[in-house]
Amino acid sequence: MNTRYNKEISKEDLEALPLEAFQGEIICIESPEEADKAAEILSRETVLGFDTETKPAFRRGQRHGIALLQLSTLDTAYLFRLNKFRMTESVAAILADPDIIKAGAAVKDDISGLQRLCPFKAAGFVELQKLSIKYGIENNALKKMAGIVLGFRISKSAQLSNWEDSRLSETQKRYAATDAWVGLLIYRGLVYGEKYRLNQNH
Repeated sequence: MNTRYNKEISKEDLEALPLEAFQGEIICIESPEEADKAAEILSRETVLGFDTETKPAFRRGQRHGIALLQLSTLDTAYLFRLNKFRMTESVAAILADPDIIKAGAAVKDDISGLQRLCPFKAAGFVELQKLSIKYGIENNALKKMAGIVLGFRISKSAQLSNWEDSRLSETQKRYAATDAWVGLLIYRGLVYGEKYRLNQNH
C-alpha cells in the first residue's frame, strides 16, 4: 500500500489539530537488572518506536551524553535512564537486532550517542525522515509528520528540560514516551496504511 499524503502542513493547520499524547503504561528503568527484564520483553517485538533525550547544553562547547533511551510498543513505553546506569548488553542486542525494526526521526546522531555508551552494530533502524519522502511528505520533522500522517499534534514543551534530573517529572515521562510512540505510529501508518483513531485510548 502506497498512500500519498500531503507534502507539507502549515503551522496554522498543525496548531488546529487535536493534541494527543501517549496514554499507555510508562515504565521508567533505572538499573541494569530492570533493563535486562525490559530487554527480554522487547526482544519479542517486531516493530518499536525509538527516540533518545539529552540534557540541553546552553554554553558554547558544552556537550552531554544521552540521558534517556525510549523504546515503545503500542501500549507500553520503556524509558531507560542511561545517565543512571551503563547501557546493558541486552539492550544493545535489541538495537543490533535486524529483525526488530526501530522507527524514529533523525536517528543517526542518536545511534552514534548510544554507541559511545556501549559499542554495538546498529541494525533494523528505519529513518522516518527518509521513509516519509517515498510517500510524498516534505515536512519531515516528527511533529509535522505526526500532523500529516496521524492527524494530531504533539507537545514539544518538555524538549529542553533537564533529562538528568534525579527524578523525571510526569510531564517529562509523558513527553518522552509520546515521541517514541509517535515514531511507531508513523511507521505503521506509512508502511501498513494504519489509520490512527483519535482518542482511542482516552
